Amino acid sequence: MLNHKLSIGIVGLPNAGKSTLFNALLKKQLAKVAPYPFTTIEPHEGVIDVPDVRLTNLTLMVKPDKSTPSAITFIDIAGLVKNAHKGEGLGNEFLGHIREVSAILQVVRAFESSDAPHTLTTVDPDRDMEIINTELLLKDLDTISKKIAGEKEADKKALFEKAKESLNKELPINKLRLNSEEDLLIKDLQLLTSKPMFYVLNISEKELETKKLKALEEKDFLIVCAKLEADLIALSPAEQAEYLISLGVTSSGLDKVIKEAYSILNLITFYTIKGGKEVRAWPIPKETAVLTAAGMVHTDFAKHFIKAEVISYPEFIKYTSWSAAKEAGKIDLVGHDYLVKDGDIIEFKVGV
Repeated sequence: MLNHKLSIGIVGLPNAGKSTLFNALLKKQLAKVAPYPFTTIEPHEGVIDVPDVRLTNLTLMVKPDKSTPSAITFIDIAGLVKNAHKGEGLGNEFLGHIREVSAILQVVRAFESSDAPHTLTTVDPDRDMEIINTELLLKDLDTISKKIAGEKEADKKALFEKAKESLNKELPINKLRLNSEEDLLIKDLQLLTSKPMFYVLNISEKELETKKLKALEEKDFLIVCAKLEADLIALSPAEQAEYLISLGVTSSGLDKVIKEAYSILNLITFYTIKGGKEVRAWPIPKETAVLTAAGMVHTDFAKHFIKAEVISYPEFIKYTSWSAAKEAGKIDLVGHDYLVKDGDIIEFKVGV
């Protein structure tokens, strides 16, 4: 995960609002939006900064030349239809693109619109989710069956049979209990249901003000009105706030989507200050050793690593500078096996 971009594939049935949400996330119109199926054929990509109050506060304190947030790539992928695993619609292209992402965001339609009719004529979120999830399961079943047929090693074959049994029970691969070695072997297959997934329920502006919204929020959905979020792009921050208040909404749903994407990838954030020239946020999986973190910043840092100086964010902001915190004895010296904690501010000590 550390050596390639963190990416979230946005999926759903045609006309679910994927491209509208993608455009809102990017704050600009990169993808064409139209009220007919398969508007998105080639996937669009956009890099989204992760909202980070701690980075803002560190930047204000250190006053560096540059401030760099963590980022996640969102990919708007073509709409999926029933039997896509057999090549229906743009199925093969869709499944090829989604295989490369780190996690999946499924946009589920819950709005009525005569301008953009549902391709299945009625709005039914449960049915739509079942279609998407079934297609991912069936594609994985096809993939794993082919792997079993060609596998000669008994241990691998047994693992793949275990995965196939799970899929036949309609259980995604990410629900399987695997040891670390098995997990690596399964990850190599890039199975679609092995990827973490979260859901955005795309509602209408009218539903923002209804009791139905409160009931929906109790389920495992992020509730977003993609059209509203896209409309906000053209407004100033003051106008955005006024518009949201008029609808009875306290804040935009986009930050929730970005933060959930970050969370579902099991990431935490550490920071570097780089002598006051650049304050930077770094995404890193939980339980990662500081030696690996050093390699993220620069490959030479891992090769020539000696020690690392570490201070937590809450401790650092009590002082005016790194030197002041050091004089107060609040900076710890750690070895290569130290596990990075969320909010750590790290200075790497390396040899020549």
